[in-house]
Amino acid sequence: MSGFSGIFTKKPTVQEQVRANDRILRKQTRDLDRDRNALEREEKKIEMEIKKAAKAGNKQAATILAKQLIALRKQKTKSYAMGSKISSIGMQQKVMHSNMKMATAMGTTTKTMTQMNKVMDPMKTAATMKDFERESAKMSMTEEMIDDTLDDILTESGDEEEQDAIVNRVLDEIGIEISGKLVDAPSAHRGKLGESSSNADAEIERQLAALKSLD
Repeated sequence: MSGFSGIFTKKPTVQEQVRANDRILRKQTRDLDRDRNALEREEKKIEMEIKKAAKAGNKQAATILAKQLIALRKQKTKSYAMGSKISSIGMQQKVMHSNMKMATAMGTTTKTMTQMNKVMDPMKTAATMKDFERESAKMSMTEEMIDDTLDDILTESGDEEEQDAIVNRVLDEIGIEISGKLVDAPSAHRGKLGESSSNADAEIERQLAALKSLD
């Protein structure tokens, strides 16, 4: 059954594994601290027994206790060395984890730069800019041709007649009816240009004077 459960067990992430390792290392450090405390208590006890045996003149007992004290102190030294090793392992793990984070960041950045370089292909970008410039020039030429065509359409020979009609309509609206009179006036056809213009001006002034007298 345990074999099947292992198949569906989710593999821990690096962050989860680091936290699990930290818990293990902290527990081992606490266990070593408790062992050293016990060793130190035992060390003090043996020292007191050695003093008692020495005072009693029991050299044999003192020698045996001294051997036990030396072995105990060696064990305590080993415990300190192991604690230092565990601390070093914990520090190495943190450094390795930091390096892995930096490597992951560099990998992600590299992928991002690779994608950007693919998107921002200088050859494609230059080709796109050239295409834009070419199409923009075509559009400008098309716009210029359309404008020229419109100008040709709007400046046909009939424009002068239309302009005269507009002027006459405006003059009619202000009460100056001179178009027909100018046509019938002999000076409009037979007189000189200056004379025709003078007669027209005189007629306009007369009409304006007549309008003023009605106010």
